[in-house]
Amino acid sequence: MIELDETDRHLLRALARDATQSAGALGRQVGLSQPATWRRIRRLEEAGAIRGRRLRLNAEALGYGVTVFLGIKLGRKGQASLADFERAVSAIPEVQTVEHVLGMYDFRLRVVARDLADFERLLRRRIMTLPGAGEVEANVLLSEERRPGPIG
Repeated sequence: MIELDETDRHLLRALARDATQSAGALGRQVGLSQPATWRRIRRLEEAGAIRGRRLRLNAEALGYGVTVFLGIKLGRKGQASLADFERAVSAIPEVQTVEHVLGMYDFRLRVVARDLADFERLLRRRIMTLPGAGEVEANVLLSEERRPGPIG
């Protein structure tokens, strides 16, 4: 675990809001020069506090108006079936995240679809036919608020 000072926290909050900012712009926000800001960002990356910068696409604007969270319990368990299921479900483009979890279900998926009929086809033809797929619980996303995280 890396020790963070207040400047590091401020820098991480600024990056979480907009990771496309230049080191100079970030430095002006946190009171550092561009080179000092760049060194801090590199240190945070090397320590693993920053794992990359990702582009967030607007699924709805791209024609995917429905987001569904699926809880999936495998029908048969074992390392081979876990790996087979994870590999197969990761190959489905509409599956945005695959999380292996502890609890009622073995996996939690975030799936996008054009509409509910499209989701039903995806569920019946692609997801339920995967190796080991058993019980499924679906929760349709109604709204989402992006939280900045625990950097205080």
